[in-house]
Amino acid sequence: MNTLITAAASAEAYRLKNQLNKHNIILGDYLELPAFMLGSANMIRLPNPASLSYAHEMLTLCLDKNINTVYALREEELTNLVKAEQLFEEYGIEIVNTK
Repeated sequence: MNTLITAAASAEAYRLKNQLNKHNIILGDYLELPAFMLGSANMIRLPNPASLSYAHEMLTLCLDKNINTVYALREEELTNLVKAEQLFEEYGIEIVNTK
């Protein structure tokens, strides 16, 4: 199983990654990332939280990437995911509130 940390363009994401000290961590961001960063298997582009189908897009991504824990570091991401938390729980995916 994998852990997803959002806001990959931020220092906070890297601090959290180091604190968790796990091997199966994927970093992702919906903001523009340099191509060399996206070339890594552990770095992915995320859906934009402004999308009306954001929660469903994130659920699909989590299922496709075998992600069971999501640390949403940006407020708009966390707000949208918390609203759909029950849906994620049905698939065994935990949304972690770090705020």
